[in-house]
Amino acid sequence: MTGRERIFSGMRPTGQMHIGHYFGVLRNWVRLQHEYECIFGVADWHALTTSFENTKDLEIHMIDMVTDWLSVGIDPKKCLLMVQSLVPEHAELHLLFSMITPVGWLERNPVLKQQLQDMGLKEVVGYGHLGYPVLMASDILIYKASKVPVGEDQVPHIEITREIARRFNSLYAPVFPEPQALLTDSPRILGIDGRKMSKSLGNQIGLSEPPGEVRRKVLAMFTDPEKIRRNDPGHPERCNVFTFHRATGNARAGEIERDCRSGALGCVACKQELAEHLVQFLEAIAPYRGEYEGKRELVREILIEGSRRARLLARETLEEARRAMGIHYGIAR
Repeated sequence: MTGRERIFSGMRPTGQMHIGHYFGVLRNWVRLQHEYECIFGVADWHALTTSFENTKDLEIHMIDMVTDWLSVGIDPKKCLLMVQSLVPEHAELHLLFSMITPVGWLERNPVLKQQLQDMGLKEVVGYGHLGYPVLMASDILIYKASKVPVGEDQVPHIEITREIARRFNSLYAPVFPEPQALLTDSPRILGIDGRKMSKSLGNQIGLSEPPGEVRRKVLAMFTDPEKIRRNDPGHPERCNVFTFHRATGNARAGEIERDCRSGALGCVACKQELAEHLVQFLEAIAPYRGEYEGKRELVREILIEGSRRARLLARETLEEARRAMGIHYGIAR
């Protein structure tokens, strides 16, 4: 790979991507691959931390997800696309890091506390759930990534990664960088019902959604609750439909805002315009869909080759870590 700064980022294999994923992650990845040496991973082990009972569709979800990555312009010639479980060095480094990571660091993790609240749980699902930040640290540090693109809510994970790297370097030798969070500036896109967009809630608009389904979902979107009649003045800043207009770059967003505030534009007409604009937008942001849609074996081969190349990098780092800890024994593996 090149001599540019290295980035690592990944996603759990949740299946087809939705428009929230595009604005929150994928749009940024497409840009970053031209500026950095990027490794993007399918975090299938992370999926097991809370969904260990539902594994039969993991491969289907993985291929669907990566098909969407490729469709929007993630280029396997410019970056490595890999699968976490196909690079077992992640697991061994995770084991080594787990020996030096105080449990208190994990118990104080604010992201975990919020996750438990969102899932309606009183305690962690299991050991892997509590320790997932250590696995995340190994995902990042096995490639000596210097930057990690994240949203503001994920910064605590990067801080734990930095603490683990710092502790290892202090105990043994300066093997690992202390990666920086590369904050992603993205609009907050909610689901069609006004809640967080999520496949599990059924309120998402998928990147590969058929036009008819896009139109149906947009017309079902919640709007400004105070705009009851068509000619009532609206409040675009409180309306999810207007957020979509602005986020997707509708050239008429300014006019729509003005007409909504004055009462000249009704909610139905506003949603109808969004539906047509969104159909065109989804087509425009996925210029490579025709190259990958339905070609599951091609996508699979891209992941296998990317994982093979990623493993070469990971193996070097793991050997260096083992030497630093005195458990290499002069035996290369």
